[in-house]
Amino acid sequence: MLLPEQYAWFEPVLVATLVVFVINLIGNTIGFGSRIGGAIMSAILFAIVFGGLAYFGYGSVSMSLSTTPSASAPAQARK
Repeated sequence: MLLPEQYAWFEPVLVATLVVFVINLIGNTIGFGSRIGGAIMSAILFAIVFGGLAYFGYGSVSMSLSTTPSASAPAQARK
């Protein structure tokens, strides 16, 4: 990990920014200077790369939920 622990969320953002930049650069090169052609090629390349990354599980997000009330939680009255 390159960043301190409190900024762990920022590393995937930096990686995604770099990936999108490179994909856009390649798409515009393939599009031969045409804005529409470059945008279409960038979208196709992004779909391929993003699909591949999602398929192989890179950048998965995991969250945990705790259902145990804390000691400082207010008590709920039953009706």
